Amino acid sequence: MPAALDDIIDTFQSVDRDTRLELLLDFSKKLPPLPPEHRAARDAGLNRVHECMTPVFLFIERGNGRVHLHADVADEAPTVKGFVSILVQGLDGATPAEVAATPNDLVDRLGLADLLRMNRAVGLAAVLARIKREVAVG
Repeated sequence: MPAALDDIIDTFQSVDRDTRLELLLDFSKKLPPLPPEHRAARDAGLNRVHECMTPVFLFIERGNGRVHLHADVADEAPTVKGFVSILVQGLDGATPAEVAATPNDLVDRLGLADLLRMNRAVGLAAVLARIKREVAVG
């Protein structure tokens, strides 16, 4: 797992439930805007994670042995946007092996499962699974 993601997990585990929610909402404000070269694909509905009820669009690039993530999530879904922002910040620049080593139970490790409805937690896990699958395929 990338060190950046490990640090984020440590931060979430070190605070109480209410502070975790505040942190998640803070992360939602830190998701970088989708680069212009991906906007037409998003607008056409491409690269959507259909398992997530909230429209989440992922663009995964590989180069020089590193993974680069770009994503777009509507502002109206701040918890989903926060989780996707955590993934982007924690996995961008990682090696494919580090992405593969990311725990599937990341939502639980961040302490978010008790903050979110079950279907939302399942959708977030699907976002991570999609990233891992696409990186593995190369």
